[in-house]
Amino acid sequence: MGAGDTLFDLEDPAAIEALRSPRVALEHLTGIVVVDEVQRLPGLFSVLRVLADRPERSTRFLLLGSAAPELVRGVSESLAGRVELVDMSGFGLEEVGADNQAKLWWRGGFPRSFLAASDQDSVAWRESFVRTFLERDIPQLGLAIPALQLRRFWTMVAHYHGQTWNHAEVASSLGVDEKTVRRYLDILAGAFMVRPLAPWFENVGKRQRKAPKVYLRDTGLLHTLLGIDAPDRLLLHPKLGASWEGFALDHVIRALGTREVYYWAVHSGPELDLLAFVSGRRIGFEVKYADAPSMTASMARARELLKLGRLIVVSPGSRGYALDETAEVVPVAGIPEVVARQRTSPFQRARIERST
Repeated sequence: MGAGDTLFDLEDPAAIEALRSPRVALEHLTGIVVVDEVQRLPGLFSVLRVLADRPERSTRFLLLGSAAPELVRGVSESLAGRVELVDMSGFGLEEVGADNQAKLWWRGGFPRSFLAASDQDSVAWRESFVRTFLERDIPQLGLAIPALQLRRFWTMVAHYHGQTWNHAEVASSLGVDEKTVRRYLDILAGAFMVRPLAPWFENVGKRQRKAPKVYLRDTGLLHTLLGIDAPDRLLLHPKLGASWEGFALDHVIRALGTREVYYWAVHSGPELDLLAFVSGRRIGFEVKYADAPSMTASMARARELLKLGRLIVVSPGSRGYALDETAEVVPVAGIPEVVARQRTSPFQRARIERST
């Protein structure tokens, strides 16, 4: 932060006390004013609207905190037309480097988990985070949900990771109605703990899946909720492939920079892990936990039915290679470059592909 900037960390009681009269505390400040954990003072938004509209001031406010629906709604209602929302993620390979891929996958992207002195310390931090999130953060958002009940639900989501979601089945297991299960899922999705992936429908004359798939956004938390307490145990776990799929898809979606992504599947037929639209073209992504994946009948059929302009197979390996004229294998670390290439014009793409 610069010399003229100000930070209010609402985890600090002194900062909360300083903002008891927010207009008095904020109206004379200049530069960038950072308010961390802003969800603790939802009444602040209406004051910020007034301060942001002052023509004589160039003060900018940076609000950090939970992305739960209640917070976003408060921002949208009070600061409509005055705010830009930026979704923040944990560490990615572009920040920690491809050499740390296995560590990032195992520990997840939360800085304190990834940077822990040992795997044991990382596991301990994640266990504490889960407990704190359920026992403190959720109640602070005004959500009266028993922590034990929500942890059971979160663990069930972990077991569904990478699979088609079934509201009725989960509701029956929890002993609640489907409306409650939908609410729980919305809470975890709004807090960026879970990513529901909507299905894409295509007129292909076949019965397609209509339910969303679910992924935990952070693989470190996924492993904690599944009770996987060491990297070598992950390699023997039934969720190994699903865990890798979530890790790879998170990097693809980050590189795409959009929420408009889908999965596609036909009952007892071909499927595609991710469908995106880049510069007017349909780009398909398929994740394979194999160092040297090859074209499969399912991938070829999905490319044909969906009329994909490009099929990208994401692997944990370190090198990429072409499968044919419109399909290629790409390591996770190479995803940003490949996505950027798809955003260029066809003429530019042809030149780049010839040069590489």
